[in-house]
Amino acid sequence: MAYLDWVQWPAMFVTVLAAWLIGSQRPARRMTGFVCFSLSNILWVTWGVYVEAYALIVLQVCLFIMNLRGFKKNLDVR
Repeated sequence: MAYLDWVQWPAMFVTVLAAWLIGSQRPARRMTGFVCFSLSNILWVTWGVYVEAYALIVLQVCLFIMNLRGFKKNLDVR
C-alpha cells in the first residue's frame, strides 16, 4: 500500500488548482473549482485513512460541506 503515500501529492495539486479556480470571475470556472475541491477532499480523506490522520478526515468532511454550500450559492449567481 506504499502507493497510497503518493496520494497526498495529487491531493495537494488539486487543492491548489481548486483555490485558483474559485478566485475566477467566471461562474463556470468557480463551479469547476468547487468540483476540484470536492475531488481533493476525497483524495485527502483517502490518504488520511491510510495514515490514520483522523483530524484531517474530519476537516475534509467539514470542508466538503462548505464546498457544497459554495456550489449551491454559485448556482444562484448564474
